[in-house]
Amino acid sequence: MTDIARPPTATAVQRGVRLSRDARRAQLLGAARDVFAAQGYHAAAMDDIADRAGVSKPVLYQHFPSKLELYRALLTTYAEELVGRLRHAIEQTTNNEQRIRAAVSAYFDFVAGEGRSYRLVFASDLRSEPEAAAVVDQALTDCINVVTDAVTTDAGLDRERARLLAVGLVGLSQVTAQYWLDSGRAVPQAEAVELMSRLAWRGIAHFPMVHD
Repeated sequence: MTDIARPPTATAVQRGVRLSRDARRAQLLGAARDVFAAQGYHAAAMDDIADRAGVSKPVLYQHFPSKLELYRALLTTYAEELVGRLRHAIEQTTNNEQRIRAAVSAYFDFVAGEGRSYRLVFASDLRSEPEAAAVVDQALTDCINVVTDAVTTDAGLDRERARLLAVGLVGLSQVTAQYWLDSGRAVPQAEAVELMSRLAWRGIAHFPMVHD
């Protein structure tokens, strides 16, 4: 899987240490993630984020001129991570059954690894903001496109029919992963992935690879 730079925790960088611009940006994103996840976008203040990062407000504003721009940068980071996980899942094998399991697992891993990241992307109190909604919508579109490409190639379906199947698989993975997280992970993750993979595969298996 392609490595995607993720914000560290706010405490991962010692205060007073001189950082490169990229490292400082990552530190600020880590602090913003913690504050936004705890308070929500509207309640969070730039003062809180600066304090969490251990920097002055002018330093924070040098990197992010507004709270919305900071949130959008954070949202983009995690949205790209999700797309990268799914792309890797699809591309790592040519076995369709394994692809289905890997794709479903990608969503569950994203949720289980750090629920805060998932909630920032899919359960934000800023979803009504067009700029934030555009980032989430693009991530969803990218995920659907990744699956569509594989289905079109392997099942020999036209683009529109392949896309409809892709929307179904992405929707199934996203909704069940969110339910699993919100319901307290009552079913072990590996078992949940196996159940949903089996359900999806029983439907998609009716579209054999055209190479066969």
